Amino acid sequence: MNAAEVTNLANLTAYVANSIISRTLVKNEAGNLTYMAFGAGQGLSKHSAPFDAFVQALDGKATIVIDEKGYELSAGDAIIMPANVPHAIQTKENFKMLLVMLKNQS
Repeated sequence: MNAAEVTNLANLTAYVANSIISRTLVKNEAGNLTYMAFGAGQGLSKHSAPFDAFVQALDGKATIVIDEKGYELSAGDAIIMPANVPHAIQTKENFKMLLVMLKNQS
């Protein structure tokens, strides 16, 4: 992404069947903005990260599993995945999201 330029994230890329598209939009010492588009049935297996992560659903639906509990997200919904807590993403249909990794600056 470029500064002072409007970007429509929901239309950034087309879906690709059986694939996950991941694009780093911004990366600096404060954190990362990553755009992801999941083809239907794709997902991310259980893992954890050392930073809090904010997920904003842009299109479609997915289940975000945090510490074994599932949360249903649709376009416009958002959730925070806490640092060091196992989480996963499961999709049954196409799904696009914005992932914001918030690094601890202390």
